[in-house]
Amino acid sequence: MAEGDRLITILIPAVGGQGGGVLSEWIVDAALLEGLQTQSTSIPGVAQRTGSTSYLVEVLDRRHAADGDGREPVFSLFPVPGALDVLLAPEFLEVGRAIEAGFPSPARTTIVASTHRLYSIHEKTTTAGSIYPSERLEAAARRFSRRFVGFDALALARAHGTEANAVLLGALAAADALPISPASFRAAIERKGVQVEANLKGFDAGYAVVLQPVPVSPPRAPVAVDPAFGPDVASYPDALQPTIAAALARLVDYQDRAYANRFLARMDPIVVAEREPYTLSAVVARHLAVWMTYEDAIRVADLKTRAARFRRIRAGARPGTEIVVTDYLKPDLDELYGILPYRLVRRFAAWAERRWPHGRPTLGQHVRTTTVAGFLRVWLLAKLRLLRPISYRAHHEHALMEEWLETIARCAHVDHELACEVARAAQLVKGYGEVRRRMTAAFRSLLDAVRSAAALDVPVARALAARYRTLALQGPDGEAAAAAEAARVLDELRSRPAAVTSAAR
Repeated sequence: MAEGDRLITILIPAVGGQGGGVLSEWIVDAALLEGLQTQSTSIPGVAQRTGSTSYLVEVLDRRHAADGDGREPVFSLFPVPGALDVLLAPEFLEVGRAIEAGFPSPARTTIVASTHRLYSIHEKTTTAGSIYPSERLEAAARRFSRRFVGFDALALARAHGTEANAVLLGALAAADALPISPASFRAAIERKGVQVEANLKGFDAGYAVVLQPVPVSPPRAPVAVDPAFGPDVASYPDALQPTIAAALARLVDYQDRAYANRFLARMDPIVVAEREPYTLSAVVARHLAVWMTYEDAIRVADLKTRAARFRRIRAGARPGTEIVVTDYLKPDLDELYGILPYRLVRRFAAWAERRWPHGRPTLGQHVRTTTVAGFLRVWLLAKLRLLRPISYRAHHEHALMEEWLETIARCAHVDHELACEVARAAQLVKGYGEVRRRMTAAFRSLLDAVRSAAALDVPVARALAARYRTLALQGPDGEAAAAAEAARVLDELRSRPAAVTSAAR
């Protein structure tokens, strides 16, 4: 390069569908409008991150250079670790991946990133929370950058009816990391000719949030509750009212008012027996509401045929575009007979469990819910909610809920924290099909182990409940490890001298 030349390198690590290609084209077009030489290339990634692709843009600024020898520059096809001027990330974990690869430099790189998350395969495969902490990502981004600009571009885009890539382009312009004026960026959007008005609105929003930082997440709206629930909510302590209100709204939407009253009847003994700060009641209320609204085939059909769903889909499409929605459903045998009356299918269900002890047959099907026939097919399934209270699935789910609540009540008389740990164990009851069956079995084993341990040593039972839950939430290997550890702990307790055991009681 001639003296005074400045080569600027921009890396855009984007997950499929985030508009990384359009974002790189906007930057290239804006650079050309400024009279700068530039090149863009893309490096396809593996499907680990739903098709992550890295877009590399290099811009050569010769406006302040001395006269050269007339030779044209040869741009790079790959980013060079430590030689990155701008890292423009439409999703936060991509910042961490770029740092791990050594691309950003504390002395050189400006990082502009959206702080929202799309979870990786490793984060989604475990049954519990294995999400990489955003706080650690932000700390790394600040440490490995000359300047860090981070905010939730996706939330800001949704608030303005636009896309996150346009918001990030505005943030890049405001960060002043490139020798390109905001006017050229805007002109690049106009030349592209795709959703120009919406993209310009997003550009302006991103530009403004960097120059004058403001909270981009709208304040959380108060929980909407049927006015008929007002007296019910008001009768509970202040600390529990938000949770109770949200639970009642969820339960009525799921089934009906009588179902919500059943939730209140289950909560009342726990609340009455507790004092401030009502920790146990809050944990039970949250998990009980979620459990009572378990997603069966009826619930799935209900959610898929709601008008709000189709409005949301149409809102993301261009005007005049034909919308075709194909829902892929794959219920297993348990989910099919689970919505039928218990007395009708209990014998068949017992036979099916003996016939297929390690997994039930599934029925895969594609249903176009934008056609009359397809919509009616799913809509009629949603109307079977009237059968839910007497269904086979409801019979077993509520029986297990009652066992859980009874165990909590028994433990609460002995040790408050032990009761809280048993309440938190409801986290294990989750998933669909085989995962649901496996996790339910782990939950039953936890209850059995804790009841046995509590009769011998309460502190050990408390530790066992927490440890069992933590291990079981890590997946199949963790479930086996939890069962083995529980067996070992119980063996040790039972082998203690009788005097020690009596003292523990």
